Amino acid sequence: MDLAIVGLGKMGASISLRLLRGGHRVVVYDVDALSIEPLVKHGAEGARSLEDVVSKLPPPARVWVMVPSGDATQQTLDTLAGLMKPGDILVDGGNTHYKQSVARGQALAAQGVHFLDVGTSGGVWGLENGYSLMIGGTDSAVGALEPVFKTLAPAPDQGWGHVGPSGAGHFVKMVHNGIEYGAMQAFAEGFALLHKKNDLTVDLSQVAQIWQHGSVVRSWLLDLAAAALKDDPGLEKIAPHVADSGEGRWMVAEAIEQDVAAPVITLALLQRIRSRETLGFSDRLLAALRQQFGGHAVKPPDME
Repeated sequence: MDLAIVGLGKMGASISLRLLRGGHRVVVYDVDALSIEPLVKHGAEGARSLEDVVSKLPPPARVWVMVPSGDATQQTLDTLAGLMKPGDILVDGGNTHYKQSVARGQALAAQGVHFLDVGTSGGVWGLENGYSLMIGGTDSAVGALEPVFKTLAPAPDQGWGHVGPSGAGHFVKMVHNGIEYGAMQAFAEGFALLHKKNDLTVDLSQVAQIWQHGSVVRSWLLDLAAAALKDDPGLEKIAPHVADSGEGRWMVAEAIEQDVAAPVITLALLQRIRSRETLGFSDRLLAALRQQFGGHAVKPPDME
């Protein structure tokens, strides 16, 4: 099948390579021209612009966008929407807010262009292990790209599915990422407690490896934790600063909007935000309040 991939970051590049391995014809484009060349060497066809992307595809054109979320995604999708013709299929595989995908699906449908929002999970391991694909859109558009989904998924009949109309794919991916926040936080807190118990000298890497087999908490996240702890047992090479892509925030806001309690995920998000407070002002104020009302001792800055 002929397909274009727009956006050749780590995910876009690995998706392109997996499709090439599956025998698909892939046209690739990125604003960074240097990122195109490695894929051309693997058999992809490079494009010089979004106009060139569409012109290189036989009708109906099928374009999959994998650019950073936010303005970059919206500008790219808007430009492509103006270039595509009735019957063409436009896919957003990035992390877009589902409400924007609902609106985009409706707008494109009015001009006869099919839109699919595909929540894509798998990270840099997806090239070898396959991707989990959560797809929103019409039956006909999903059916047209079924060979692509079967190639990208871990197996033709596993790890992908049509979850609902436009917006549903990104909605399910948003919830998926929220669950990921909570699971990661639980592992982080558990291993932090193990690390703190110095008198028992627990080997964290060993514990992670034990839990990988037979334990009810075994998972891919645990596998990744085991790999990280084996490489750097004290995690001394990593700063205690945790970023977030935004989907956790969207999920917490949606939970509030829908009156669904999500305390674990909410606290996991807040812990990530807290990790960036390098000045620790809130902690300083807490210590000051304890000193004020109870005369409790405080540490000067040079003892932190």
